[in-house]
Amino acid sequence: MDEITDFDALRRAMAENSDQPEGPARNARAERLLAAAERLDVPLAVIEALGHQLKVYNYSSEKDKMFVPFARLLRLWDERPGDFDEYETHSLHWVFKWMSAGMLDQPHVPLASIEKWLGEMEHRYRLAGHSERAVRSAEFSVAAHLGDIPRAERAYAAWLAAERDSMADCHACELHGQGGWQARRGRDAEALELWGPVLDGEFTCAHEPHTVLASSLAPLLRLGRFDEARAHHLRGFRLVRPMESMRGAFADHVEFCALTGNEARGLELLAERPAYFTDTGQPRSRLDFMAVVALLMDRLTALGLGDRRVPGGRGEERTARELAAHARAEALALAARFDARNGTSYVGDRTRARMAQEPLADRLPLGVRATRPAGGVPGAPPPAPAPAPAAGRDLAGLLAEARRLSDTLQPDAMAAWEAVARAAEDAEPDARTRAELADHEAMASGPDGVALFERAARLYAEAGDTGESLAARARGAYVRALAGDTAGALTAVAEPYDGILALYAEEGTGVRETASVLMSRARILMRRLHEEHENGTAGPGGAEAAEGAAEAAERAVRELQALVGGHTGSDVRLASRSAEAQAMLAELAEFHGDPERAAGLFRRAVGEFTAAGLPWFAVEYEVRVAALAHQLDDMAEAERAVRAALELGGPYVEATGRAQLHLQLAELVGERGEALEAAEQALQAAHWADEAGQGPTLGAWARHMLGGFLLRQGRYAEAAEVLESALPDLNAETHGDGAVVQTLWWLGDCLGALGEHRAAAERRLQAAGIARHWPEQHDHATLAHLAAESLSRADLSHDADRAYARAGELWRGVGNVHGLVRSLRARAWLALNTDAGVGGARELMAEALDECQAGADAADDEETRHRLVAELGHTHRQFGDLLARSVAEDAEDGAIRAAFEAGLTQMAEAAAVFASLGAEGLHARTGAELAAGWLEADLGRSAAAVGRARAVLAAYEGFQGDGDGADETVLARRAEAEQLLELREE
Repeated sequence: MDEITDFDALRRAMAENSDQPEGPARNARAERLLAAAERLDVPLAVIEALGHQLKVYNYSSEKDKMFVPFARLLRLWDERPGDFDEYETHSLHWVFKWMSAGMLDQPHVPLASIEKWLGEMEHRYRLAGHSERAVRSAEFSVAAHLGDIPRAERAYAAWLAAERDSMADCHACELHGQGGWQARRGRDAEALELWGPVLDGEFTCAHEPHTVLASSLAPLLRLGRFDEARAHHLRGFRLVRPMESMRGAFADHVEFCALTGNEARGLELLAERPAYFTDTGQPRSRLDFMAVVALLMDRLTALGLGDRRVPGGRGEERTARELAAHARAEALALAARFDARNGTSYVGDRTRARMAQEPLADRLPLGVRATRPAGGVPGAPPPAPAPAPAAGRDLAGLLAEARRLSDTLQPDAMAAWEAVARAAEDAEPDARTRAELADHEAMASGPDGVALFERAARLYAEAGDTGESLAARARGAYVRALAGDTAGALTAVAEPYDGILALYAEEGTGVRETASVLMSRARILMRRLHEEHENGTAGPGGAEAAEGAAEAAERAVRELQALVGGHTGSDVRLASRSAEAQAMLAELAEFHGDPERAAGLFRRAVGEFTAAGLPWFAVEYEVRVAALAHQLDDMAEAERAVRAALELGGPYVEATGRAQLHLQLAELVGERGEALEAAEQALQAAHWADEAGQGPTLGAWARHMLGGFLLRQGRYAEAAEVLESALPDLNAETHGDGAVVQTLWWLGDCLGALGEHRAAAERRLQAAGIARHWPEQHDHATLAHLAAESLSRADLSHDADRAYARAGELWRGVGNVHGLVRSLRARAWLALNTDAGVGGARELMAEALDECQAGADAADDEETRHRLVAELGHTHRQFGDLLARSVAEDAEDGAIRAAFEAGLTQMAEAAAVFASLGAEGLHARTGAELAAGWLEADLGRSAAAVGRARAVLAAYEGFQGDGDGADETVLARRAEAEQLLELREE
């Protein structure tokens, strides 16, 4: 710390320390500053340093330290009130409220002392002439903490009835307390209504809406307003995260995670703040924190993850079960201390109720990335166990159920056959049953199922069912094709095909068995078509081979249709054969280059599957319709098809497929400007990608999109949280470097809107670093320029100047005169606050003028020339503003006049340039005329000022506006011109 030698240096040091992050380091510096103040031998310096120390203690984890400086301040006030100036007098009375709350937070402070302090506060406020409002608010806090409901209600009413004065808490803080009481009394809707102005940004302060957002989470969940709760969590946690003093609000966010199936995120939050486990400076917030830690750990234990290692403090790890016990014991011990002090059981009762809460949502998707601990996913639904044989159901019953489900092609048929297989282990089933078991085991075995299908065929033959035996062999042949051996599959299916046709002709088997063989053969031929089509350009004769394969496949499909036509009726299996045949014909239409016919056939297949009661089979084909609709540029049909796929699939679409469908829908809806629904679809996509274990791939892309849609809605804090969570998983190899750059770009926009300009600059520079390797450099230039803007807004003038210079080089390289000129103008403004000074600023503005003029002179078309002439006018206008503002108010009159004269010259030039643009430059011209008029007035040239004002009024005489917001500009220009006239007349 620099040596403090005078009061001004002390004040600067305290102001600098106030801007540092909350925590012990800031507190320690405040202690050193107090020691420095004492060496100055200035009473007010000591008073201000004590007040500073008290403030930083209050906004930290060391709140228990603030009583000492306050006691000293109060003694100084009682001994020598004249040493306090007006501000410190106000501050002393203001922090009486902090002392009241601080005593409540410390269970070692006796209740009698707290009540005595209330009386002292009331007495001193009365002497100082303050309203009772702050006193009654403090009394309400005491009564509410004790659980004395009647007294709390009386104090609450008196608080609201008393007049607001300078001692009252700000509107935001008062509304937080009032809404919190309503929520505690079970009136959640009323609480949220009270919090509305804070949540909407009407009332804010250094700690609001931080705490209101946190306090609103549980009420919103209880009311079923899950979308709002999600938004408040993402927005609010971002505000709470850097503030050490907000352990209670932090606990509310952990509680939210525990109540919404987001246990993994809850663990991440705990890992961010290990000190919260051990900091003892504010026991009440520690009680809140330990209670929700116990709640979260109980949830993990209930999910079967009690043995998972979890963060539990500074360098400590426990199992979830161990931490649950530890946190519960700590919370109850703290609650018992409060209750012993208070003489009630109120705090303990509320603590036990908080720890015993049940989830309010099974899983509320948040859109943000949550690291999945090895061996289990907190928050994800556990995998469904294989169904056990139903109690009391014998093998015959299980077999009948499995056959029924297979005959109707139900999704859970395979699980039913697994139950049969388990039940048959202790029995001796007949050959038919053994054949069916082998058949279904083969179906579940993928490429390894060929041998099992052969075994099933032998068993079917042993059971006397030759048709089903041939069908099993045909299914085995199809598995060969799936494994890549299409030629072997065609050879293998030839004998079953000939055999089934002969057997069917002799009425030795039925339509179902015959259709099964024909379907297997058609599928194999379709596989061959796809292979020939993929290889069609590999060598001579490829196209002819593919065409031949297509003809063979179509004959096979037509043969299948001819067989099942008229036989489907109520036979679900045959109906599915017919529907799949339609889908195969659709694929053939695609092969022949007829997407419209293909889409129609796929829709017909969807209709047949749906009519047969098999909507889950239709999902794939609605997806194909969507792809074809994209190809035909029919976005409405594409959207309909994706929505239909989601609806038809219901719970039977696997998580990856569901994520992909939601992602497609997000893109389609977003393209037509529906950012709200697009965000919801992207959120669902991220959720299902995480459920599928594809968070780093598909999930990262979904989060990228979600962040963009949230940004489009102006939900900057939520968007920033989502985009930041996407970045660790986004990479050029998987997602493309364009996605990485766009995410960083969007994140920079969010951070800038949130006022986090230094962080915005970092993200924009990071994006520019990637874009600099691209062949086309416009994005690189734009990002460099945006980064410079962020650096400027972060008051990093020298860094901003370098960034603008780099952006200017890039704009020059891509031939963008507008970008180059704007970078030069920005550098000119920055120069005023650097060593370059006014001289450097003039040079940069002059260079900007030259670039504009040269660009306009070299323009190839009238539109480009017009735009550059307009840029020239704006540069003259900014040059004038810069010159007029470049002189200090206390400068000599001659210097001021010279600066104003130079500025007036540029303003006049600007007005002339805009006038050359005619009606297109009208509003810019009148703005420049008025700016020149004010300079004329400041130079004492009343007549010239009046002339410019009248010229503006004349320019708008009879003007009706252009319907594009120009009316407001006209009104503003007229009002300013009238103001200039009135000023000169006076």
